[in-house]
Amino acid sequence: MNAHEIDYRILGNEMQYVEIELDPGESVVAEAGSMMMMDQNIHMETIFGDGSSDNKGFMGKLLGAGKRLLTGESLFMTVFTNRSYNGKEQVTFAAPYPGKILPMDLQELGGRLICQKDSFLCAAKGVSVGIAFQRKLGAGFFGGEGFIMQKIEGDGLAFVHAGGSIVQRDLRPGEMIRVDTGCLVAMTDNVDYDIEFVKGVKTAFFGGEGLFFATLRGPGRVWIQTLPFSRLADRVVSAAMPGGRKEEGGILGGLGNLLDGDGR
Repeated sequence: MNAHEIDYRILGNEMQYVEIELDPGESVVAEAGSMMMMDQNIHMETIFGDGSSDNKGFMGKLLGAGKRLLTGESLFMTVFTNRSYNGKEQVTFAAPYPGKILPMDLQELGGRLICQKDSFLCAAKGVSVGIAFQRKLGAGFFGGEGFIMQKIEGDGLAFVHAGGSIVQRDLRPGEMIRVDTGCLVAMTDNVDYDIEFVKGVKTAFFGGEGLFFATLRGPGRVWIQTLPFSRLADRVVSAAMPGGRKEEGGILGGLGNLLDGDGR
C-alpha cells in the first residue's frame, strides 16, 4: 500500500497528544475533531471514506465510507498535508480522554490490526480503516460494546488511544484469556476471538461485570485498557444524579445508600 512515512513524538502523561512531523507532500489522516494544532503550511481537507487510495474510484470510496458508517463513525475523515516546498511541518492530535496513545507499526504487526471501534486516532495516509466482520454469528448479536471491531490495514504507522493504563499480553499458541468486552483495545490479526456468555444468572445480574466476555486465543498480541470510556461515562453520570450513587453491584447500590444514610 506504500503509506506515507511519518515521524512522531508522543508527549504528556495522563492526557497525551501525538505530534506528527510531515515532510513536504506527506499526509496524515484522522478522525474529525481530534486535531489540536497545526503549523501554517499544513493544509486540511475533508474527504469521503478513509483516504487509503486516491485511485479506487467512486464505488470503492463509497464502500470504504459504508464500512466506517457500520462502526458508528462518520462517513468523512480529515487529511492533513504539508504543502510547503522545502520545510518540515507539524500537526498535533490530542487524546479524547485520560489514557495512553499507542503507536502501531502495521508493517511489524503483519499489516493488519483489529481494534475497538472508538480507539482509532490517526494514521499515515495510505492506511485503510474499515470494519472487521466477525465470523461467528453469536458474537455479532451478543457482543455488545466489543462486537463491532475496526480493521486497520497497511504498511504505515497508525495511532490508537486507550483509557487508563495499558496491559500488553503476548499469547502463546492455544493460550486463552477472557477480557471484558469494553477493556479490549486491540489485537493482532492472528488472535482468534469470540464472545462468551457469562454462565450463572446471579453473576450476570449482581456481579456488575455485564453478561459477556471476549475470549481471546493465541498466538498473537493483545492490548487491554483499564478504563473503557463507557465505564468512565457511567460513573460520571451516576455521580451527577441527584441523591444517587451507583455501586459495583448495580441493583444492590440502593441498599448501600440506605445503610450508610445517603438515601433520602
